[in-house]
Amino acid sequence: MRNPIIGREKELAILDKLIVSNQAEFLVVYGRRRVGKTYLIYEYLKEKIVFSFSGSFEASTQQQIGNFFREYLRITEGKSETETPKNWETAFSYLTDYLYNLAPGQSKVVLFIDEMPWLDRPKSGFITALEYFWNQHVSKMPHVLLITCGSAASWMKKKLLKAKGGLYNRVTSRMKLEPFSLAQTALFCKHRNLHFSFYQMVQLYMVMGGIPFYLNELSRGKSVTQLIDEICFSPNGLLYDEYEQLYYSLFKQADNHIAVVEALAAHPHGLVRSQLVKKSGLPDGGTVKRTLDDLIESGFIKKFLPFAKKQKDSIYRLVDQYSLFYLRFIRDNKAVFNTSWQAISSEPAFLSWSGYAYENIWLLHLSNILKKLGIQGTIVKISSWFHKGNDEIPGAQIDLLINRKDGLLHLCEVKFSNKEFIITKEYVGQLRRKRAVFEQVTQTKKAVVTTLLSTYPAIQNKYYLEEIHSEVTMEDLF
Repeated sequence: MRNPIIGREKELAILDKLIVSNQAEFLVVYGRRRVGKTYLIYEYLKEKIVFSFSGSFEASTQQQIGNFFREYLRITEGKSETETPKNWETAFSYLTDYLYNLAPGQSKVVLFIDEMPWLDRPKSGFITALEYFWNQHVSKMPHVLLITCGSAASWMKKKLLKAKGGLYNRVTSRMKLEPFSLAQTALFCKHRNLHFSFYQMVQLYMVMGGIPFYLNELSRGKSVTQLIDEICFSPNGLLYDEYEQLYYSLFKQADNHIAVVEALAAHPHGLVRSQLVKKSGLPDGGTVKRTLDDLIESGFIKKFLPFAKKQKDSIYRLVDQYSLFYLRFIRDNKAVFNTSWQAISSEPAFLSWSGYAYENIWLLHLSNILKKLGIQGTIVKISSWFHKGNDEIPGAQIDLLINRKDGLLHLCEVKFSNKEFIITKEYVGQLRRKRAVFEQVTQTKKAVVTTLLSTYPAIQNKYYLEEIHSEVTMEDLF
């Protein structure tokens, strides 16, 4: 009996379509580590998988081939080849013979190769052997669905999805598995019989994002504060030492990726490339480009184009909630005896972090904003904006702009609060100045309005009614 798959309806629809296809299929599944790729494939297709094999981190080519062969012996019960293959070409030829001996049934059989980037060692010949395996044999087997999976998203795209050699344009379907949204997180909690309010789930999301493997650590009968303490600040907690393992298991030159992540963590509103090069200490050029591509494809950072700017002015921002939380609180508190989240969350540093983390949540749920504003069918551009300031016009920063083609421009103001927010005379003055600076500097012809992105609905006093055009609340994220 299948375990229920929570929050993956679109992905399950893709798998269902491929399983009933009348041709050979080659599916590439990718996404960041811990997002649930392997679980999805095994749990949903386990009755159809006739061969599965996973690459091992930093294992030699011969070790990988040896592991492959052991799985081959298991499915053939040692009744076929008994000599360990010397290379990948021979290993795949064994598997080819096995597939030809399978009588095509009414539905497809599945070959599942997990953590494929780890198999592509220097001079291993793996990609060449895979090319021949698919092109010469599997592509002619309508009863076979080949699924390849990996966490190093940039490798998956370069070597499979955008391959220039024998695998060029061979992939028949692709699936990028994203972290859970808040709505999917709520479904997950409901399935686990975990009872949290919207505000509590937002708090948890700010710490660990929508990573199913992390969310699986949540248990019943404990407060959010207790759970964060256990999972993040206890030496036995999953997220206490996850940070470096996360990057070193994904990237071959993980020190470069960590340098970029930590530079961005120190500047949560983001950096342009030239600033990022300087802050990270990496040499400008191909190294930085590859590192940024890796982190973007794997979902750790996002690239935003500022309003009315060119691509060279793009801002890179860290949006991985766990990395931001770890670098802000866990790492520096490991040496503090008897530290607790309850104590940390009462410090001023909590307020600044919560603002950045809550902004990230909105950046990751843009479709919810558009839906609440009733403009999901309107052509929009999402951007940010920054003015350094000069003798005439003061500086201002807007982290989220919604530029509508129909002539309206939303300046989004994010406000994280544990209760209803009250807009004061002073605060409304700040909002007006920010809007005035934007209009003056950009000389935009569009109507500019202020949209509040809050937790609980703000109290609609006279200052609210004077300045706030629209409001989207935490509840709209679910």
